[in-house]
Amino acid sequence: MISGRMADAQVRAAYAARSAEYIGLFGSIDAAAELDREHVLAWAQGVDGRIIDVGCGPGQWTSYLAERGVAIEGIDPVPELVDHARQHHRGVTYRIGRADRLDVERGSLGGVLAWFSLIHTSPDRIGVPLTEFARCIRPGGGLALGFFEGPELVPFDHAVATAYVWPVDLLSARVEQAGFAVTDVHTRVDPGTRPQGTMIARRTPTRAARSQCR
Repeated sequence: MISGRMADAQVRAAYAARSAEYIGLFGSIDAAAELDREHVLAWAQGVDGRIIDVGCGPGQWTSYLAERGVAIEGIDPVPELVDHARQHHRGVTYRIGRADRLDVERGSLGGVLAWFSLIHTSPDRIGVPLTEFARCIRPGGGLALGFFEGPELVPFDHAVATAYVWPVDLLSARVEQAGFAVTDVHTRVDPGTRPQGTMIARRTPTRAARSQCR
């Protein structure tokens, strides 16, 4: 069985090897559907506090939101993608980072954007980054996930590395187990693409915080 760390390293190497191709396909925010841009922007502008764009890739989402007044930084484990983001989106903060280790203090974030950045995480490990998000987001803060949606939890041969299709109910349960309340889900099918979804969730108060409010 491949360990989680080894699997992460393989995905990172696969994206590094195809970074130029990936940048060419997705490096511009124009590659994102207008509905997605509107939905993510509305969510981000409603977040109180700093957001981390986890798995920011070439940096297009981070830059798009920063230009519209959102306090945000991008992190990605692939140096080639972070280098591109820094060179092409001046004035926006990007750094090397992983979904399972954001390197910020507990409760210091207003939100996390994970736009299709957990699609390669195996189902038995999806709780690891979600728990890290919950650690870093303050109670009441937000989480926005982009994912591939379908009736069954199944892997598929993504162009870069194995990815997973998630049923909404199952992914919602995993998100809520990590410490969130799912507040909104949108799914759709665009011509020539797999069904996809956007899940919005709110960080629920910790047990200690709930006790203090009584």
